[in-house]
Amino acid sequence: MTIREHPALGWWMAFAGAFGFSFKAVLVKLAYRYGVDAETILALRMGFALPFFLLLGWAAEQRAAHRLSVRQWGILFVLGFLGYYGSSYLDFLGLRYISAGLERMILFCYPTLVVLMSAAFLGTRLDRRTLASLVVCYAGLALALVHDLGQNPGSAHDVWLGGGLVFASAVAYALYLLGTGQVVAQIGASRLSAWATTFACLLVLSQFAVMRPLPSLWQQPAPVLWLGLAMALVSTVAPVWLVSEAIRRLGSGPVSMSATLGPVLTLLLGAWLLDEPLAFTQLAGCGLVIGGVVMMSRRPRPVSAATAAGEGG
Repeated sequence: MTIREHPALGWWMAFAGAFGFSFKAVLVKLAYRYGVDAETILALRMGFALPFFLLLGWAAEQRAAHRLSVRQWGILFVLGFLGYYGSSYLDFLGLRYISAGLERMILFCYPTLVVLMSAAFLGTRLDRRTLASLVVCYAGLALALVHDLGQNPGSAHDVWLGGGLVFASAVAYALYLLGTGQVVAQIGASRLSAWATTFACLLVLSQFAVMRPLPSLWQQPAPVLWLGLAMALVSTVAPVWLVSEAIRRLGSGPVSMSATLGPVLTLLLGAWLLDEPLAFTQLAGCGLVIGGVVMMSRRPRPVSAATAAGEGG
């Protein structure tokens, strides 16, 4: 039997990967309750994940037909800086100020940014269906913002600040995807994802070493260390591998559709574990955001594991 003759396993992997990515924002918010900052919790996440990405990179090199050039290593560094270091850092900073549900909806809009950047930089034409999907998606995002602003009018500044930081995270991730689209055929998807993430891990740890005494990283309260480990395994390494395997079994199109569960899962997890209010306005906004992205993503295209699962940051 071929791999594609076991589609059920592929779907379970895709759903588990989407769940893992969706859980990240909730874990970050739980860690913030212990008084840690974005630099510390991000360093824990990347520090725990680094050995796994080094292993994935080594495995990818064993399968590669040729060695990477100096120029390609430089491209991987830039992509790692944009897609996993810059995007993740901005995302973690933004989560200080907004709900996990709003964060996931903003990040989920990254395909619209890729389309707009492609039109601006690569001359891609925006047809009527694409423009309609943009309107639907951002109308949903506006509803989600209205919901969060209405929860506590006195915190409007925080909502705008956090939303702006997370939107900047989505922009950084969209730039990463635009860059990967130009080089993935030369480098290979597995190689690109493994080494770009490895560079990001090293950048995050270097930043922490400059800003804080390095030993303080493992002197955190036990719950923070466990949450950092969960972020690395449950919301970083495992979903990347699971979605990669799901793509191998199902193809990128079906797996990318499973990512539509992401915002819904984050809303439900936030309501359950963080006591975040869940209202009709937020659910309606979530539905519009998902609908707009689905309309825009009607044509399957080759993507990395993180891309297919809708992971930004």
